[in-house]
Amino acid sequence: MVLDVMKPLKHKQLLEYELEGFGIRLNKQPPNIGFKKKEKGGINLTALVPQSELDLEAVKSILSEYKIHNADITLRYDATSEDLIDVIEGNRVYIPCIYVLNKIDQISIEELDIIYRIPHCVPISAHHKWNFDDLLEKMWQYLNLIRIYTKPRGQLPDYSAPIVLNAEKNTVDDLCLKIHKSLQKDFKAALVWGASAKHNPQRVGKEHVLFDEDVVQILKR
Repeated sequence: MVLDVMKPLKHKQLLEYELEGFGIRLNKQPPNIGFKKKEKGGINLTALVPQSELDLEAVKSILSEYKIHNADITLRYDATSEDLIDVIEGNRVYIPCIYVLNKIDQISIEELDIIYRIPHCVPISAHHKWNFDDLLEKMWQYLNLIRIYTKPRGQLPDYSAPIVLNAEKNTVDDLCLKIHKSLQKDFKAALVWGASAKHNPQRVGKEHVLFDEDVVQILKR
């Protein structure tokens, strides 16, 4: 989200308000609330921690708006009414967001120092191309991706074209599938250099978890 650094909070609040209306939640995790409808038995509320807003009557009132009279609700943290409504609706989208504050060439160093402390923000100057490296690094982090470099036998690693993996699907097997399905069948072992290796190189199997910027050589049968 690109904002004018001269009016960042005003524009941020307006845009977030509009997105909230469409069920889009920025930089938030889905509420850790258990919700299960049932045929009978009424409303059963279990609060695992003390609640400052929701009690049984409040929960019943919210559920009645959706014509739900039989359900099990588990509150695993101090939840709000909005959190419970989001869970009941079940159609909310939770996505990461970077607030790009443009035109930092028009503010002082002291103001820039304050802006750097704002969560999820990256100050830049599009005109002067200032701080683009920080923005790219932050984008990579928020996309939750890792870069894996391949190394053909007897050659140097290819650093020009990394294979990009989701950070949650980052095993050697995932890498093989990304390169070509046939590698999964022909796979014998892999040699890994980098942060995930106990020593360089380390001979590993398919289940080995890779880290960002590891170098991998696939050994075929």
